[in-house]
Amino acid sequence: MSTTERQAMNYQLVQEPDEVREVLRRVDDFLPTNALTSVVPLSSATLRILSKAKFALPPVLASATGERHRQVRQQVAGFFSPAKVASILPLVTEIVTSRCELTEAVLQSSTVDLAGAVGRHIPPLILQELIGVELPDLAILKTWSRDSLELFWGWPDEPRQAELAISAAAFYQWLIAKVEQHRGDQSLFGLLHATGLSVPEICSLGYFLIIAGQETTSQLISIAFYRALSHPGCWQALADGALSADSFVRQLLATESSVPTWRRVASRDTQLAGSAIPAGAEILLELSGHHLPGAGDNGYSLAFGHGLHRCLGAKLAELETVCVLQTTARLLPALRIVSAEPSWTRLLSFQSPDTVMVERTP
Repeated sequence: MSTTERQAMNYQLVQEPDEVREVLRRVDDFLPTNALTSVVPLSSATLRILSKAKFALPPVLASATGERHRQVRQQVAGFFSPAKVASILPLVTEIVTSRCELTEAVLQSSTVDLAGAVGRHIPPLILQELIGVELPDLAILKTWSRDSLELFWGWPDEPRQAELAISAAAFYQWLIAKVEQHRGDQSLFGLLHATGLSVPEICSLGYFLIIAGQETTSQLISIAFYRALSHPGCWQALADGALSADSFVRQLLATESSVPTWRRVASRDTQLAGSAIPAGAEILLELSGHHLPGAGDNGYSLAFGHGLHRCLGAKLAELETVCVLQTTARLLPALRIVSAEPSWTRLLSFQSPDTVMVERTP
């Protein structure tokens, strides 16, 4: 069964950009309470694994509403302010340059997964710099992140759910320890402690913020690498400066972002574009693929949502991807993609090529 077929079975699909914005704007009619709910019901065995780890996701940010949500959002937003994002970009360039030097050496004799060699390394280092919390070893972090995305946004059967739950439980136990470790300091976790959030609330926020703050950006970078290398002449144009990386990434966000959909649920009987929406209806919003790039929130930036729940890391993700793409193309201009179509991870709300295999051009 395809992803589209699975989506159509359970959700009322909203694709037209103005209607998507309307749903996201009408926060009383369309609630975010299902935003982080698992796509398929979790089995009793899976729930026992999570319960044993004290796994809990009380609504705090992405799935919350009301004044408490606004207060927490304001506190978290300070860690992703325009000034802080701008100040971190030189570090992005520094890390990309280092990764490209290592990759260039390997390319002398072998093909390379550009997504793995360059793209996945940058977002975790930048996120931990911004929030003041040291993240786990890269391989462990990526396993935890991808397993959690599959558990909540995939269609795992019961045996696979159990495997994913063990991974999610380990991630959550790490979070509990980190939250306690940062009590009273100036990190994101420490500030949330000081504002009165409980440990489960901080862990709930941290669980998805750490995934969204690095894994979805890694996915976007992978898509950018793949599409730029697949389109004839595009990579060279980026390397030469004939094509703006900024405009390329904005076009990508408009047509094929790493977070192409998001969910809402109707809180009461209502209407959308003249059609009746019953209370409890599950809504699937398509955030990219149906609008042209444009200024402000009228175009590409719908990929990051709209209104009260718009992604706090939107500008970071965009500028980080632009910087990684531009710097990599400049430092490694003589690349071509290995011809085989890569496998893709395609979950309800997340997508990315699993690898971007490249070789040096003769």
